[in-house]
Amino acid sequence: MLKSLFNWKVLLNLVVAIGVFVGLVWLTFRWLEYHTNHGQEIPVPNVINKSVYDAVKILEDTGLEYEVDSAEYNPKYKPFQVLKMHPISSSRVKPGSLVRIVVNPRTWAPITVPDVINRYSGLAFQRLDQVGLKINDTIYEPSIQKDALLRILYKGNAVNPGSRLPRFSVIDVVVGSGPMRNISIPSVVGLSVKEARAVIAKSMFEVGLVEHEDGSKDESDIIYYQDPASGDVRDQGMQIDLWASKRTPAELRAKVEQLNSIYRMKVDTSLPPVHYDEVPVHQEPSFDPPPAVPVPKKEVPKSEPVKTEQPKTSAATGAKPAGTTAEKPKSAATGSQGSGTGSKPAAGNTAQQPAQKPKAKKVVVE
Repeated sequence: MLKSLFNWKVLLNLVVAIGVFVGLVWLTFRWLEYHTNHGQEIPVPNVINKSVYDAVKILEDTGLEYEVDSAEYNPKYKPFQVLKMHPISSSRVKPGSLVRIVVNPRTWAPITVPDVINRYSGLAFQRLDQVGLKINDTIYEPSIQKDALLRILYKGNAVNPGSRLPRFSVIDVVVGSGPMRNISIPSVVGLSVKEARAVIAKSMFEVGLVEHEDGSKDESDIIYYQDPASGDVRDQGMQIDLWASKRTPAELRAKVEQLNSIYRMKVDTSLPPVHYDEVPVHQEPSFDPPPAVPVPKKEVPKSEPVKTEQPKTSAATGAKPAGTTAEKPKSAATGSQGSGTGSKPAAGNTAQQPAQKPKAKKVVVE
């Protein structure tokens, strides 16, 4: 077996195979060098702060491909000014390599106007500020929608919700200031329904019920009656009802009189004025509380004193009976008279003797 392996034919085939393999590898690397420009590199030029038009021309002259992308608008730089690039300048790349440059846009990216019409002005202003719109002037207009945002103006023109505006655009807003009071109602009798709608809207009123005589909805019918009547005063936004027909108001006089009896109430001024007398203020009666009933006191029976008999004295002594409670003092006139007791009269004076205190009686209660 070894003898057959070292046969010259086998060795020749092996040498040929190795030569073919080496040749294929060499040819492959040579093709890669040619296709990829191996060893051929060029520096990337610096295009920072240049305009996008100049940067593109420089890259094309250098033999490089380019790709332009926009960043967020920065007012510190000029519009279409190159802000960044990749690969950075002074890098060495092969010819035909791609260079990506970032350019400052001309202005802010556009934003969508939000739907804030007929919304409360405070919330509407907040929403507009969130999307990047700046409110310059607030215009107040009479409207029944008080403090509601009615319109958005950009450069004097109305802007509808959903429109695209540059970010940080300056806008004006129209806000309702409330309804106007005591506006005279216009006369639309004799006009067509279409003309009456325009007149009513111009006078800041609204069209209410429109009743056609023949039941149709023809806008060319003539108005022969309206309510409220022309000349009356109402607040802004009130509705005006209309009656229309193909005939003229003169031909519908009977119908007009019938409607007047319903919607035009006549006030009889021939009656004397009603006199109102002032009614005295009715005072509510005041109720005093009943007097307190005295509580009867229990009477304690009093015991009668028992008189004791005293022995009678003779008339000569002149003594008073014991039943008397006090003795009266004797005067000087009476003292001069003699008495049975032998008392002496007062000498040469008219002064009365001091009254004697009555003696307490002894009471015996059986």
